[in-house]
Amino acid sequence: MRKLTENILDKISIDYLRNQVLKNAYGNDDTAIAKLDPRVLLIWYLFFGLVPWFLNDVILLLFLFLFVVATTRTARIAPLVLFLFCIGVFSQTGYLFIVALFFGGNAETIAPLLVMTLKVAIVSLASITVFSGLDPDRLANGLLWFGCPDQLSFSISFAYRILPVLMEEFQNILLSYRLRGNPPQKKTFFGKIRYLFYQIKMIIQSFYPLMLNTAKRSRTTVEALELKGYRYSLKNPQVKRLKLAMLKVTKGDYIFILISVCWAAASFGASALLGNVL
Repeated sequence: MRKLTENILDKISIDYLRNQVLKNAYGNDDTAIAKLDPRVLLIWYLFFGLVPWFLNDVILLLFLFLFVVATTRTARIAPLVLFLFCIGVFSQTGYLFIVALFFGGNAETIAPLLVMTLKVAIVSLASITVFSGLDPDRLANGLLWFGCPDQLSFSISFAYRILPVLMEEFQNILLSYRLRGNPPQKKTFFGKIRYLFYQIKMIIQSFYPLMLNTAKRSRTTVEALELKGYRYSLKNPQVKRLKLAMLKVTKGDYIFILISVCWAAASFGASALLGNVL
């Protein structure tokens, strides 16, 4: 039991959380999804991120869900992200079923809640698949090609790039609090509870200095960009042309599009066929 507790504590450490987040954002460059053109991924996401909200057929949604599960598996998503996905889906739809049963619901309540759960799951998995397979530059270039404002695409790219800095800064602040603090003893059961609340208190107190240090770093970054001619490069068509020269639709993109279209068509066909049978 003690070894199990230590293993669980190791899994929820700050280092583990940081590694999982960075792996999902930067560690999937060698997957089949990451090799696709960002424009293809964004168009694919528009379909699987919007169309499911207008569908109410359980069979059709189930087929689409199986497909996005396969793409998520191909993208090799970090276990922490999948765990948070499961918690998020249950927190949005799963508890409604429990509440419905508590207030007099029956088995007929399952069907509409299942439809809602499948919709949320499809959109969430599609989002995870796309944004785990796009690094900051490819994501920004894809948005820029579709006509998004230059500052918006750069802001998204900058947010991705500053993520490791934020994680490192947060860990340093948390370590400084631990060095100056006096944690309670955790040998007894109540001591472990007090120690847990102590850890939560330190995490909450770390956010203000984190935001302050981030604001300082952001100001330094903006000044450096201005000195290097950032605003001029955004409005220069030649610079934009050079940035978008890396975008190229390859054979793998056409195969991915063909598989997606065929699966979507087969899903609609299976829905119509099984719907008539049932």
